[in-house]
Amino acid sequence: MVFAGVGDGVAVAPADGLSLTLDGPEAGALRAEPDNLVLRAARALAVAAGVPAQAALALTKRLPVASGIGGGSADAAAALRGLNALWGLGWTQARLAAVALPLGADIPACIAARPCRMGGIGEVLSPAPRIPSCGMVLANPRVALATPAVFAARQGGFSAAARLPGAWPDAAAMAQDLGLLCNDLQAAAIGLCPPIAQVLAALRAQPGCLLARMSGSGATCFALFADAQDAGRAAASLPAAWWRWGGGLHDGA
Repeated sequence: MVFAGVGDGVAVAPADGLSLTLDGPEAGALRAEPDNLVLRAARALAVAAGVPAQAALALTKRLPVASGIGGGSADAAAALRGLNALWGLGWTQARLAAVALPLGADIPACIAARPCRMGGIGEVLSPAPRIPSCGMVLANPRVALATPAVFAARQGGFSAAARLPGAWPDAAAMAQDLGLLCNDLQAAAIGLCPPIAQVLAALRAQPGCLLARMSGSGATCFALFADAQDAGRAAASLPAAWWRWGGGLHDGA
């Protein structure tokens, strides 16, 4: 897992009760949800810590919903980190991750918020190879794809764990190694959502594309480029009807 230079925003503030407000270009898809993952994370932390669930949460949604890039997981992780500070708990990342795991397999990695390799169902984290400077494009055909449906449609076993170096000298070397691997969910996801194949083809056709794959369980796909500028130009050339973004990776600041 790596973190792109685009994401949602989560803010926390003191309050007498627990509330959540939504805004941002992708907020509309969440308004019909009766119980957002951010609220569930807040309540879980309050129960685990034995404190009142009191906070005003605000979520600025910029990433598409149910898109396989961990947006909801990152939102929940940000809420847990913010509430840990707001409520003065002083909990470690490991203790927060223990609360987070029942809510979603990706949340512990998002609490750590640094490139990592994930094992088990997501709770076993180990360092990733050093990621070189590179550019990334994310593109989604505006089709929500539920993770359980993709796993149910998948057939066969899973690939063996990848053997990766400790670091790559540049983006081209990283893409070459990653190109030998695959996403075991991609075929099942395309069967449920054929536009994914169109997104992958469009990404691979972009000048300078080093590698294109589906992200997670889809339907978002990613492409690697030598730098953020190439990625930005490629994203701008994709169909306007899609959600798309291009730039660099999150610098951890």
